[in-house]
Amino acid sequence: AFAVAVCKGLAIKKITLPAIIKVGVWFGGFQALMPVIGYYLGNVFENTMNALSHLVAFGLLTFIGGNMIKESLENDSDNDCDCNKKDKNGFGLTTMFTLAVATSIDALAIGVTFAFCKVAIIPAIITIDITTFLFSVAGLKIGHIFGCKYKSHAELFGGVILILIGLKILLEHTILS
Repeated sequence: AFAVAVCKGLAIKKITLPAIIKVGVWFGGFQALMPVIGYYLGNVFENTMNALSHLVAFGLLTFIGGNMIKESLENDSDNDCDCNKKDKNGFGLTTMFTLAVATSIDALAIGVTFAFCKVAIIPAIITIDITTFLFSVAGLKIGHIFGCKYKSHAELFGGVILILIGLKILLEHTILS
């Protein structure tokens, strides 16, 4: 979630309090929600979740990263980027939902593990939520600082990073399994 928030920060032109809150709530909320779902699903779907989570994360991150790269190439002639201009689609429902799911899909399996290990779920998800919220907000801010400084290629770089994160998730689950 931190890495994706950095990429999000690279792509935005203006950082606002609503944007900060959206990123923290979406990423923190989904990082906390997925283990709860996994916890209650328990071992009923354990094998299916473990088999598919990396494919879903890879697909979503590759799709979003590819769109960022496409947009950066279409806007490449727009070198007079104004960092105070508001990004129109960066925090829309579809984008944020997709990113939140992509960054937290593996947490379903963690929830299953929590169930088997008899972890107290409430303190665990509160810790996950707060930690992810804080790291996501920090990532957004860090990405924004570098995005404004290196605006000409920031969105391209962010898209490539998202695809590489998706590829890393895919390779970790296929090669290391």
